[in-house]
Amino acid sequence: MSDFSRIMVFAKRLMRERLFSTRMYIMLPILLLFIPGMAWGFSDPNIVLPGGYQPESPMEVLFYASLGVVFGATMCAVLLSYDSVSRERASGVLELRLSQPMPRAHQALAMILGSWRAILMPTWILLVFSVLIVRYRMGDWPSVGDGLVYFISTALILLWYVLFTLLASSYTREQGTAISFGVGLWFLFTFLWALVTTMVAYASGVSIGQENDAAWVVLEGGLDLLSPNGVYHHLLETRLPQIERGIEAWQIWMMALAWTVVPSWLFIRRMEKILP
Repeated sequence: MSDFSRIMVFAKRLMRERLFSTRMYIMLPILLLFIPGMAWGFSDPNIVLPGGYQPESPMEVLFYASLGVVFGATMCAVLLSYDSVSRERASGVLELRLSQPMPRAHQALAMILGSWRAILMPTWILLVFSVLIVRYRMGDWPSVGDGLVYFISTALILLWYVLFTLLASSYTREQGTAISFGVGLWFLFTFLWALVTTMVAYASGVSIGQENDAAWVVLEGGLDLLSPNGVYHHLLETRLPQIERGIEAWQIWMMALAWTVVPSWLFIRRMEKILP
């Protein structure tokens, strides 16, 4: 069996363990509420958003409905992955696993793929239902390009939160510490990042929250590149030409690549050096 086949077999086994776990059954109602539920709400023809704005295209509806991914799916990714390393380390399973002839780097890749696919599969299925809901409610389909960016961007943000949580789990022996770190990062990027942006704007002398102020728009757009949630929204905004925040598409995709490569490299390095 080739190295690639071993990685995929190990990843598939880990994915099945998490996909059919009690934890996943508990989280499915949350995913159903946040993802198709928000698509149904924002595709209402009579909905009026703050400022009197109404979504006019399927991609605009999917952009607003992506809040369901940010609030629901990313939290589920954290809860599904927080004990991937710490639990096995505490029980002695990690020591047995690392003693196998399979290289540690390959085992780390399998852990990433297994945990990621466990949350990605149900999320993508619900995204398909969201697209169908938008089609039913608005009578129009998103373009192929819109759909590809929507699904790829969602896959990336889930991968980023899985990586953060795996890193936290690999550095702690207690599951409580691992989940606290994962939830803390989620809380920082989901709720507190706006406070960070506000503090930087205040220190820079930029008017806070003024959407008509070019300096504020550029500052907010630039700081969003330092947040996985912000990069996710930037990726979706590449399909909405009416939204312009002073960030080029190549900068957005480069930051998406950095958010993917750097945590992956750190986790693989950590697994190569970890002491069971």
